[in-house]
Amino acid sequence: MPSYYIIIIGCQMNYSDSERLASYLESQGLVLAANEFAADVVILTTCGIRQSAEDRVYGLVNRIKKKNPKSVMIITGCLSERPDVKKRLPGKVDIWLPITAMPQLMDRIKEVRPQIMAKEEKELKDYFGVPPKHQSSFSAYVPIGNGCNNFCSYCVVPYARGREKYRSAREIIKEVKGLVQSGYKEIILIAQNVNSFRSGASDFADLLEKINDIPGDFWIRFASSHPKDISLKLIKAIGRLFKVCEHVHFAVQSGDDQILKAMNRRYSAKHYQDLVKKIRESGRKYKRELPLAITTDVIVGFPGETEAQFKNTVKLFKTIKFDMAYISQYSPRYGTVSYQMKDDVTRLEKKRREKILDQVLQQTALANNKYYKNKVVAVLVEGKNRQGEWYGKTRSYKTVQISGATGGDLVGCFALVKIDKVRDFALSGKIVAQYE
Repeated sequence: MPSYYIIIIGCQMNYSDSERLASYLESQGLVLAANEFAADVVILTTCGIRQSAEDRVYGLVNRIKKKNPKSVMIITGCLSERPDVKKRLPGKVDIWLPITAMPQLMDRIKEVRPQIMAKEEKELKDYFGVPPKHQSSFSAYVPIGNGCNNFCSYCVVPYARGREKYRSAREIIKEVKGLVQSGYKEIILIAQNVNSFRSGASDFADLLEKINDIPGDFWIRFASSHPKDISLKLIKAIGRLFKVCEHVHFAVQSGDDQILKAMNRRYSAKHYQDLVKKIRESGRKYKRELPLAITTDVIVGFPGETEAQFKNTVKLFKTIKFDMAYISQYSPRYGTVSYQMKDDVTRLEKKRREKILDQVLQQTALANNKYYKNKVVAVLVEGKNRQGEWYGKTRSYKTVQISGATGGDLVGCFALVKIDKVRDFALSGKIVAQYE
């Protein structure tokens, strides 16, 4: 039987798309290969956010084609329509596939390799109609839409994925109900900008409420949110809907208003700080079990960023006291507005700025985590680490190492854990009880 293998690079949406790709290919009679060198069809679900992710693709394609020259090489994800990427891989890639063209994939494979036979295809109008092959038995990504309308000056996503298109609330709720009935404990709603969601008269806050009302013991997470679209209605929903986890991720990118303007982010540093204050107040108002954890993304060394402007980002970090931040050094992206700007902050200076922010983050994360000392918290167990200890996440997305468990497989179970040690990015504790 023909075989396939998928390599995933990048974000949660790429993981979700790959789950649908796997399901689609298996519905056509393909089976999962042991590795990329043994597969008839190899798919790279690519990320173009940073140069390092792009460079990884070039290395992978060349290595796979050298060891497995007869494979059908497919590029999907954020690099699938980049003309500059295509020029760097002449004759190496057989199919360049925008993820929305998934329903036509087998036709294209058969054009390249007629000997790869497939079952009779069902007609699909939308790739969201493909049921995913979930990699986890307890935590599921549920895409609510695809694409982006924001056109941040540094970002390729609107060019790679096109304009925003959202699924109907009815379709999403049906999928979530099926997952909950199948025993899933964590539902992660994803899109490039979840809080732009619209379905008829329903917005994202309404969608959260409808999912929160589904019977069952499960958690709701979502990512990612754009600060300009976080409404008071959504903030209230985050506070009062108790299946929604105490964690909000939304990218700040910079703490300087001039840089934010150059990035085309359409909010100020003060507006971002006000949102954080209101989110945390909403959690306290509704007496949430845990403090609302705030995580973010930030870019250092954007074109023209001065030392004074960088210090505004440092000041914002110290003011907000993030629980986690994903700090990246600016990388020019082909086709974006900032690609035309002079990349005038040296690599060494970018590295220095990243290190400074990371030091502030370590301090604020540790200070926030001290809240958990001697507290008993719910943890969704994800697996075992290299030391053979169970680990999982709290509702506030804190990683917890668990000791004291005796017998049985805890993966996908909820555990009550008393925290006895806190570090900047992890907690440790002893299991008190477990439940399904």
